[in-house]
Amino acid sequence: MSGILAAGALVLALCSASGLAGAGQDSVASARAALGRGDGIAAQAELEKALGAGAARSDVAALMGEAFIVQADYDRARDWLGPGKFAQADQQQGWLMLGRLERLTGNLAAAGAAYDRALTLSPNDPEVWVDIGRLRYVGGEQLQAIDAADRALSAGPGNPQALEFRAELLRDSAGWQAALPLYERAVALAPNDVGLLGGYAATLGEAGQARAMLAVTRTMINLAPKDPQAWYLQAVLAARAGKVDLARSLLARAGSQLEDVPAAMLLQGTLELESGNANVAAAVFERLALAQPANPRLQLLLARALYESGDSDGLKARFGPLAARGDASVYLLTLLARAYEDQGDRAAAAPLLDRAARFQGAAVVPISGGDGQVGAARAALGAGNAAAAEAAASQLIRQRPGLALGYALGGDTALAQGASGLALERYGQSARVRWPDRVLLRMVEALERSRRGGEAAQLVGGYLAAYPGSRQAARLSAGFAALGGDWAHARSMLESLRQRGGNRDARLLADLSLTQLRTGDA
Repeated sequence: MSGILAAGALVLALCSASGLAGAGQDSVASARAALGRGDGIAAQAELEKALGAGAARSDVAALMGEAFIVQADYDRARDWLGPGKFAQADQQQGWLMLGRLERLTGNLAAAGAAYDRALTLSPNDPEVWVDIGRLRYVGGEQLQAIDAADRALSAGPGNPQALEFRAELLRDSAGWQAALPLYERAVALAPNDVGLLGGYAATLGEAGQARAMLAVTRTMINLAPKDPQAWYLQAVLAARAGKVDLARSLLARAGSQLEDVPAAMLLQGTLELESGNANVAAAVFERLALAQPANPRLQLLLARALYESGDSDGLKARFGPLAARGDASVYLLTLLARAYEDQGDRAAAAPLLDRAARFQGAAVVPISGGDGQVGAARAALGAGNAAAAEAAASQLIRQRPGLALGYALGGDTALAQGASGLALERYGQSARVRWPDRVLLRMVEALERSRRGGEAAQLVGGYLAAYPGSRQAARLSAGFAALGGDWAHARSMLESLRQRGGNRDARLLADLSLTQLRTGDA
């Protein structure tokens, strides 16, 4: 009874501080509940009722701003948050929402100033620390973002937003399985948060739990039938099962809200390519490549789409320079060779096919991305000036010690100078934030150069356990297994890769044939 009385006293105190009473109070309470489940439209409607019942603008400013942020209507959110006039009880929330608005619209310095005001009012609020962490991440202070996430979780171990943010960071650095327990705790606390459920469903799918993922997406549809994320996730599931027509139908149900979202564009292009609509796929990939020029998977898909659409000239013009690089893939070299052969130019095709046949692994080409010092280091490394590249990378690390890209690039420069130990240290720092396949490859190369092949095999095994869908890790695992005489494991890895779309990979099929021979299947 005393707890109920205390809660009632708190509500009355908040209402007194804001000047709310009666119908206005009820509407604001309903708006808070709507925001708790991610429904900005319902929250807006309730707050408009509160205004109609006599609430002052300052009484609802923080919540109305949040409602418009949820709807991605940032101009209207600024109308409510920009003046900074919030009821006394909503001061901390108002500055937090203004900081979020500034962050989402790219005004990082202004976001930091608003978060500072929110932090002054509530220094241990987990939601403030989550937002600060997200600001640090997009601002290139990614290692510091991890610290903020840990502080948020320490301040609010039962806060769904803190759990979600830490889970997102874990997905990138430790794998899907590592993130699932945090997602499960968050979902138990906020079962109706559609955005949270979407991240949980995606993580389940990447962890190989397709049925559980499907169940979560159905819950999302029941909660918010018009939300496009659930339909997109179901389309991903269908595509992975090889049901291309179903996947296209599900993606279409997501509507136009995802037409500029990179992941959805990549899926759309891939589905069109698998359906034989290479021209449509090429157009989608071209548009996406404008935003992601350094995405290697996207570049190969675009190359395939151009080839299958019969645009050999376009393929040669766009990918000729890339094929000249030391890290050009066998697939790209083969596609270009076919394009030349189709035009009767076997003299141009021959050296490309020779390079593909002799391919033993990519040369060290700097991990792409960035400009300024990043660009200077990349240019120097590409020109073979390892000392200048190392100087630029070291300066970048000193000036921006939280930037994952700086450490990845520094690993490249150290590797180019033969400093394998330093390269491993830097790649390890980069992997604390994000551990993609390309960093794994560099770490394996550094270990091999240090004559630590056994550790390299263990590293690949751990990576494959964390990211079971990694094709690159599966290839490496098969290679290490073959070197160790475990032909059965090598065969299992390669057969799995063939079933996941490797039927056109001549090198994979040749390796698979060898493992079949070695396991007695002549």
